[in-house]
This record gives sequence, C-alpha cells and structure tokens, in this order.
Amino acid sequence: MNASPNQELEFDIRASTAPVPSDRRAQLLVAPGFGSVFTDHMATIRWSEEAGWHDARIEPYGPLTLDPAAQVFHYGQEIFEGLKAYTQADGSVAVFRPHANAARLNRSAARLAMPELPESLFVRAIELLVRQDRAWVPAAEGHSLYLRPFMIATQIGLGVNSPASSYLFAVIASPVSGYFGGEVKPVTVWLSQDYSRAAPGGTGEAKCGGNYAAAFAGQQQAIDHGCDQVVWLDSTERRWVEEMGGMNIWFVYGSGADARMLTPATTGSLLHGMTRDSLLKLGPDLGVPAFEGRISADDWRDGCATGEITEVFACGTAAVITPIGAARSAGSDWAVADGAAGPVTAMLRDELVGIQYGRRPDRYGWMHPLA
Repeated sequence: MNASPNQELEFDIRASTAPVPSDRRAQLLVAPGFGSVFTDHMATIRWSEEAGWHDARIEPYGPLTLDPAAQVFHYGQEIFEGLKAYTQADGSVAVFRPHANAARLNRSAARLAMPELPESLFVRAIELLVRQDRAWVPAAEGHSLYLRPFMIATQIGLGVNSPASSYLFAVIASPVSGYFGGEVKPVTVWLSQDYSRAAPGGTGEAKCGGNYAAAFAGQQQAIDHGCDQVVWLDSTERRWVEEMGGMNIWFVYGSGADARMLTPATTGSLLHGMTRDSLLKLGPDLGVPAFEGRISADDWRDGCATGEITEVFACGTAAVITPIGAARSAGSDWAVADGAAGPVTAMLRDELVGIQYGRRPDRYGWMHPLA
C-alpha cells in the first residue's frame, strides 16, 4: 500500500521470540558505551516505484538480506539521521525534536535523489520502536537511547544512469552513555589542511554515509597527532573553519554580561545540526547572543592569544555540548583560555540537558512525549 503525505501505514508488530534476558539487559545498560549495544527490535518500511511506501514493520533486530548488486553497495545511495530518547524526571520517555530530524532526512533524500518519507511515518516508526523496546531506555544520568534512522537503495543492478527504484528505510536503537566517555572533559582538535570534507554544490549539507567515509582519513590524522577530533576547513582556501568530524563548533567571545557566541554559517557545505539549531535559540534566551558567521583558523588562534575568544565547544546529538580545550595544526598549537570548560559552555549544556531529561521547562516544544 502506498503512503501519501496524508496517509498512515499500519505497522505489523512482530515481537522477538528471543529477546535479551532481563538480567543480561541490566548488565549491558550499566556501561553501554556508544553504538555497540542494540535493542531487541527495529523498524522497517520499504519503498518502490509501483507501491510507494509499504510493508511497515516492527520486527526483531537482525541482519538485512541484500543482493550483492544492490545499488547502495556500488553508488552509495544512503542517508541517515541520529536522535535520542530520554527517560524524563517523572519516569516517562520523550524524544528530542523528531520532526526536525524527519525534515532533515527529507532534505538529504532530495539531494541524493531518494524518495521523501512522510514526516508522520518517520515519527511513528520511532514511537513504536521505542515503545516496543521501552525497557532498553536507560535511566542513568547521562545515558539515553540513541536512535539511528537510515535509508538505503536496494535496487539490483549496476547501471549508473538513474537513481534506484527501490529503497529500505529502517530505524535501529542503541542505549548509550557519553560519546567521549562518561565524564565531560575538554577535547583537543586537529585542523586538517591536507583534506577537505565537502565543497559548495556537493553533499555537505546532506547526512549521507559518503561524507563520513571521506572524513576517516582526516580523523585518523587527528588521532595520529594526539587529538580527539578533526576540524574541517573550507575546500577552496583551506582557511575558514566549517565543522568537526561529527559535530558543529561554536566560539565564545568575551565573558559575563558581554559574552556572545558565533558558529560557522551554513553555506551549503556543512550540516544543519539539531543541537546547533537549538543553541541558536537557547543562547539568546540565556543572555548570550548567538550569531552565524565566518571565522578563520588564524582568527581562532589569534583570538585565543589575545583573550578575545574565551571558550570553544563542539555540539551534536552524540556529543551534546563538549568543551574544546586545545587546537593543533601542522604549524602551531594553542590552548583555549586555561583549557578547561568555560561558564557559557557549562550553562548551555546544563540547560539543554535539563530540557532533554525533563528537569527544566521545555519552552520550545522540543520534547516529543511517548504516550
């Protein structure tokens, strides 16, 4: 059955006959790490030119069966999202901004010439999966259920003249702790001057696997230089800061009542991050004006030297808000202030995390409760 934007699909609920035993699940939830433990079920929906969106299921988590000639393997037609479900202060569960992720998935789909998924189907798949695997939503401080929706081309054939004619959309879920470990501590970043992540007119704004595969060489270079993450510069001048390997970046100028913060503007080659967008609203409401603009690597280094730049932090669904304590490049190293997390970074993180876990008022309607 085809699903138009105003039409709902009925999900076939196929409960696992061999779920993880409760005592084993409890052990896994103590220290789940990030992205290595998965729940008992997954959501799947298929699309074809003939039937549109159809065959919606909640089914046992397990391997996918794909033909070796499926186009996802050869031409990289693949997109994904990342969002989280949180145990609230009252014991209920809510998901952070799922409609915004649904909209971004469809922007990525348009760029990769893939079918758009009705937002209501995206959100419904997440609701049903989280309800089915409710016992997997962690209750520990700093833990959450990471949700990974993705879409892949399944058409069989090696012709490269047109996009695929069939696709699979799926959502899997993984209980997680902190992305950089359990403790929030400043990270060190490497400014890549040998590689670039994306170029104007490319797929930089799309959340597609190819962007991340192309980033591994730069990330490995960062690790080789003793850094936690890579920072990408623009592909033309190799001068302007764009984003990090898996997150956006912010710069804080001044302190106290004079503090303001800047993030690189979305020019077509960097991702519209959900946390980034949230901070553009949250910062001013907390008394810290937030701007989009340009900052060069030299501006960053010189601003830290003069004290004009007082804090730098990364933000993203996985990392939430993580302070950056130092930066390195092929030519120089420098610290951000005293290398510790600054007051603006701490305030923003505390407020955002408070909203996500239901400890602070959600003035923006960001949390989507599950009935």
